[in-house]
Amino acid sequence: MSDTPSDAPALFRADRLGLSLAGQTVLSDLSFAILPGLTLVRGGDGRGKTSLLRLIAGTLQPSTGALHRPAGTVFFETPSDPAHDPLVARDWLQALRARAPRWRAGVLTPLVEAFGLAEHLDKPMHMLSTGSRRKVGLVAAAASGAALTLLDMPYAALDARSCRVLTQLLAEAADGRDAAWVIADHTLPAGLAEVAWAGVVDLGD
Repeated sequence: MSDTPSDAPALFRADRLGLSLAGQTVLSDLSFAILPGLTLVRGGDGRGKTSLLRLIAGTLQPSTGALHRPAGTVFFETPSDPAHDPLVARDWLQALRARAPRWRAGVLTPLVEAFGLAEHLDKPMHMLSTGSRRKVGLVAAAASGAALTLLDMPYAALDARSCRVLTQLLAEAADGRDAAWVIADHTLPAGLAEVAWAGVVDLGD
């Protein structure tokens, strides 16, 4: 259950959403709203979690149904994308900052330190481990100031310390009243079992 006020404005709404790719049904007749706070998209492998995040972000269009996305920035970045391989991590963050009108510079340094990224920021992305690339993306998400932040499997490839940092970050997001964070994962992350979720979109196993 969530203590998000029932009259809180939805930052995204889907009405009977459907998606087919290569002739296969990925999502069908899905309706939900994303409110301020923290929302979980839960589903097993191949259930359409990433596709749903892409639909919410606007990088993929639905086959059926309607999407309602009020004005506001959306953060959905994939630092693991091979296209980013030659980019220096610090430069990648700076490029995102130029596109983020509500960039929160004050959270950058503390999170870089908390995630142990200081020694990696001046390396090209291809030199970073999968976990370090993910951590760079999480720092960017926290600093973006976006109205809607989307994270795909955020705990994957993280060390124990970084998992704790991420859990604290998401717990704080759960208390937010003017922005929404959406995480897609196979199950409810154990460290977040006690937070007040704004919503859960269950895609099944």
